[in-house]
Amino acid sequence: MKTGRHRLLTGPSRKPPIDLRPLPHDGSAVPSKPKKSPAPGPVPRRFETEAIHAGHGYASETGAVTPPIYATSTFAYGNPGGFDYTRSGNPNFRNLDAALAKLEKAAFCTSFASGVSAITAVVSTLRSGDVVHAEENIYGCTYRLFAQVFAKFGVGIEYYDFTQPENFARIAREKPALVWIESPTNPLLKVIDIAAVARVTRSSGVPLLVDNTFASSYLQSPLELGADLSLLSTTKYTNGHSDALGGAVCTNSTDWQGKMIFAQKALGLQPSPFDAWLTLRGAKTEAIRMERHCANALAFARHLERKPGVRFVRHPFLPSHPQHAVASLQMRGGSGMVTADLGFDLDRTQRFLSLLQFFPKAESLGGVESLCCHPATMTHASVPLETRLRVGITDGLVRFSVGIEHIDDLIADLDQAWNRSC
Repeated sequence: MKTGRHRLLTGPSRKPPIDLRPLPHDGSAVPSKPKKSPAPGPVPRRFETEAIHAGHGYASETGAVTPPIYATSTFAYGNPGGFDYTRSGNPNFRNLDAALAKLEKAAFCTSFASGVSAITAVVSTLRSGDVVHAEENIYGCTYRLFAQVFAKFGVGIEYYDFTQPENFARIAREKPALVWIESPTNPLLKVIDIAAVARVTRSSGVPLLVDNTFASSYLQSPLELGADLSLLSTTKYTNGHSDALGGAVCTNSTDWQGKMIFAQKALGLQPSPFDAWLTLRGAKTEAIRMERHCANALAFARHLERKPGVRFVRHPFLPSHPQHAVASLQMRGGSGMVTADLGFDLDRTQRFLSLLQFFPKAESLGGVESLCCHPATMTHASVPLETRLRVGITDGLVRFSVGIEHIDDLIADLDQAWNRSC
């Protein structure tokens, strides 16, 4: 029988195949059997590969390429995974923990129900009488938690401008229980030299926490820069689709990891299995999303900077940014955040924001869609007026979360709202 130009050989008349392997260099005969190949070693994985392939546990029984949602509150005792009750652990949490640990270059990660839950977990480790040193420009909910919740339990906090190295001496002198910084900060996008702060905290025996939310795991690795804890609101860039809440704390310390697991269980701070599943799905595209966020935001910032009357525009990779040199050293890109003081009064600022078509006025950030926010009346409304003004949160300050839409459309939207609000 023939098939095309090739004859199919069957039965005993079939000839042995010709050995086409090259001769050994010494000219000796080719061995009759090939040597057994050694077992493959681990292949190095970069961020983009880890994001897709990490966090796929508990699939050996089914071969599922995408891990399923384990929508169960309890587990039969004696199962191979050691699960008992979802508040104490669930395969979706564990998968997310494994993936985020890889992306943050950490030994451990503990996932939580939200960024605020992650903050609560860390602060729950402090004792009455402890004092925290924090960057003065900080997330409004972090400020509110310390001022209105943790203060009742005797935990104090002092705020300093950590872009000024002279404030580092306070750490060595006063030895706070914890140093808490964001970089870039919310909403002013100040960039803190994490490695410089870490050198002081390490020599003083003080743990350093970096809120990495505005940078993202793709753009910045706080633990490699010397931090003890890296905190994320995974609601933002990690998930990237504005459809799930979550938080995470990453560390290389077994002691801190034990504390985080205890807080997750004892305080009921665990995420839902569905939100953990959504976040793991979102993380798979974090790298490619962040590249577009960074490119769009930088182009948007450059265009906005040319508008007449604008007091300042902040984006970490704008050359005009006060800490541009630091950002260029510790970040791979400037993120998708742009903050600007438009020089408007409150009424004109609100009118401008209402005229934007592709930037809904909403809290949160880091989704594929663009958003705008008025910090003074939204995210930082709980911060006292005098404190807001002292750090630069004026009525004309606007925070843009620049999405991954076409940049020409975003700039055209900015222009039409600007012109109509004049």
